[in-house]
Amino acid sequence: MNVALHLKRVGQQVSVASKIGNDEQGKKLLKFLRNSGLNTDLVQVDESLPTSEVLVHLDINNNATYEICEPVAWDNLELTESLMKKAVESGLIIYGTLASRRPESRNTILSLLENGAVKLIDVNLRKPYDSREIVELLLSKSDIVKLNDDELAVLARWHNQFSFDEKNMVAWFAEHYNSKMVIVTKGDKGAILFTDGKFHEHPGFKVETVDTVGSGDAFLAGFIAAIFEEKNNEKALEYACATGAFVASKAGATPEYQKKDIFKMLDV
Repeated sequence: MNVALHLKRVGQQVSVASKIGNDEQGKKLLKFLRNSGLNTDLVQVDESLPTSEVLVHLDINNNATYEICEPVAWDNLELTESLMKKAVESGLIIYGTLASRRPESRNTILSLLENGAVKLIDVNLRKPYDSREIVELLLSKSDIVKLNDDELAVLARWHNQFSFDEKNMVAWFAEHYNSKMVIVTKGDKGAILFTDGKFHEHPGFKVETVDTVGSGDAFLAGFIAAIFEEKNNEKALEYACATGAFVASKAGATPEYQKKDIFKMLDV
């Protein structure tokens, strides 16, 4: 949802598929999404399960950890005709590992990935929802992988891969999982992109961090938007880092901003 909101902020056409409960929190969330201009036609309503809540804890450096309640409505995403139709029509499908923690939603997501769209997976290893079997199944369906450096290390350890050379690890990952593009975020140290056998790096932007909630989603949205606008890989990575840094400098996961705010960071 956060990625979709950020994509909307930078002018992309996007729809979010999810499920809310028939409760006050769900009504508030739906109103927020609509007020943000996001297409909510694919947001389903569950009559028994509640709207999701996530408890966010910030450490002394304002880095976030998450306590994710369950079961919630998005654990029961149904495969509908309208959802299948949208997936077939889409040029890009973004999905995550966390959304597949329960079989109902997981089976729906897997069905949506059986088409010609480009598939981008956002790896979110949140214990205890980090089953190797499920994560690797979802990775096998992807064309593009976005993950952070800690998650890269975890997946490498699953295969007894240990290296102090970051680029060796990324190249191994791309080959092992047959990924056309691998994007690794490194917090305040920027990000690295590997595609077509080449590496692209950006050191990130120095900002005063308010909280990191949503900054990874903003980074991903910025990268996707830049690629859609036919920026080259170097420029796309730079724009993504600027977007993620800007959001980290503001309170909340989806602060209000416009493209010109990101361009200011780029000195454009």
